[in-house]
Amino acid sequence: MEYIFFEGDFVPADKAKISVMTNSFHYGTAVFEGIRAYWNQEEEQLYVLFAKEHYQRLLKNCNAMFMKLPYTVEDLVNITVELLRKNQIREDVYIRPIAYFKDLKLTPKLIEYTPEIAIYTYKFGRYLDTSKGIRVKVSSWRRNDDNSIPSRWKVAGAYVNSALAKTEALMSGYDEAIMLNQHGFLAEGSGENIFLIREGKAITPSYSEHILEGITRAAVKKLLKNELIVEVEERPIARSELYIADEVFMTGTAAEITPVVEVDNRKVGNGEIGPITRELQDLYFKAVRGMVERYKVWLTPVYEK
Repeated sequence: MEYIFFEGDFVPADKAKISVMTNSFHYGTAVFEGIRAYWNQEEEQLYVLFAKEHYQRLLKNCNAMFMKLPYTVEDLVNITVELLRKNQIREDVYIRPIAYFKDLKLTPKLIEYTPEIAIYTYKFGRYLDTSKGIRVKVSSWRRNDDNSIPSRWKVAGAYVNSALAKTEALMSGYDEAIMLNQHGFLAEGSGENIFLIREGKAITPSYSEHILEGITRAAVKKLLKNELIVEVEERPIARSELYIADEVFMTGTAAEITPVVEVDNRKVGNGEIGPITRELQDLYFKAVRGMVERYKVWLTPVYEK
């Protein structure tokens, strides 16, 4: 039987239901996270990647939305571990926590409502093609401005912006979209942060460019600096720089490290995965499965040994 943590208890999946009158369903005020857990077959261990960091971000975003949950970061990590154990997960899995206002009232506000949280697991697999790379299109849709709906928060309603951009890209024959901010500079993908490699240096938009404060993005910066000895520069990036970059890749919990091999019908480099991206991928995929000892601090083991 599959379980979901739902409004304070572990319940069978078919019992975890909300009403169609639920406030956050109507106004997109739910706050969510995406977390991956990776199975290490040799160790027979499931590792949750950046569990603490994801729940820290969730609670910060909830507070920003006046959504006061009765849980600490430690509580939510422990609940997630227990959920994985109850579901006996022994394969790679995606975990979706989502906090929302449960009230059955139709007024678009963020106060005087009751917050709740649900956490469930989802067999996700690869979100994008990490082995061959993807083709991307610069979207006609601009990224949400921070003074409109902040992109740094994972708030459900903000992802209409992502859905429009992603759909446009797919219907145009591409795999993913790249979005510019309101000033015309590079922001991010529909669900990913982005890096360019130019002349041996990694360049990525800063937080001030209206992007998600990506957890995978932060980890990749450390790997580039500490392991690959690649300088990382954060600054505004013009659209045209995409067309002359040596390498481009996208990062995110779902996307992991996804190479971009073509932008707007222009090959990136020679149209294949670049050497820095390839080395970065190899290290990252080992680290998330607990195969690099110094990066086990990223991981929360699920099963007791």
